[in-house]
Amino acid sequence: MPEWLRIRRDDVPSGEDAAQWTKCPKCGEMLYRPELAAGLYVCKNCGHNFRMHAFDRISMLIDADSDFVEIGGDLVPGDPLGWVDKIAYPQKLERDREKSQLSEGVVCGIGVLGGFAIALGVMDFNFRGGTMGTVVGERIALLFERARERKVPCIICTASGGARMEEGMLALMQMAKTTLAVRRFIDDGNFYISVLTDPTTGGVSASFAFQADVIIAEAKASIGFAGRRVIEQTIRQKLPDNFQTAEFLLEKGAIDMVVKRPDLRATLGRLLDYAVGDPAQRASSNGKASVALHASPEEAPA
Repeated sequence: MPEWLRIRRDDVPSGEDAAQWTKCPKCGEMLYRPELAAGLYVCKNCGHNFRMHAFDRISMLIDADSDFVEIGGDLVPGDPLGWVDKIAYPQKLERDREKSQLSEGVVCGIGVLGGFAIALGVMDFNFRGGTMGTVVGERIALLFERARERKVPCIICTASGGARMEEGMLALMQMAKTTLAVRRFIDDGNFYISVLTDPTTGGVSASFAFQADVIIAEAKASIGFAGRRVIEQTIRQKLPDNFQTAEFLLEKGAIDMVVKRPDLRATLGRLLDYAVGDPAQRASSNGKASVALHASPEEAPA
């Protein structure tokens, strides 16, 4: 079991008391961090969804008595273009690693949700704004390939500002890579759920985020491609106040459902039951969990 998952399950408070309070950016309510974490980072006063760390979201989604085996965690970004602006790209990466405790903008692996073995990917806006570079694209593609080999459903929670400018055209190419990985996965008869969280924009929304069998969005999440101001300046029209929100996209038929964060895990469990409800797919039956959670199919016990 990863150390970060064990710590979250042990629920050990840390830090000085003064650091245990934060202000809701929407209503201004002062919130006690341990209580905020226990409430899945939803403001108890106004219902605002704080952005979740990838580790916290994984801990929220996978079954409490199951493990999580990471995929592609050894893949780390380089500096293919030798990018330099005010801060060199490698320095930006190192700064984000220290701040987020992540090696990249997505964490992928195999776990169990509602008794079903799943492939799970969770993006984190704390690392380079969740932007998709070569390593993020490779981890996502690898996740779909491992899920296809095991014939398990795939769930990806997106949070991204789009393609990563420091990797230029190489970052844009990840849109094609991830799109093809999704197509191979679905063409083999597998089930894919996309969970759009705040924000999901740019190259991620233009590729794997909107190619799922079922597209869910967290309530009030900001979702789109180009920015609101760019669109208004281009079409010379005033956009609705709720433009590029989860609720607006649901109204226009672009997504399938909007779900409150406390209801997300149960909703995903029901969808998995509807789509792959065959008992043979349940990770907890007939020893399937031990097979599903091995790093590669060849390593699973006979």
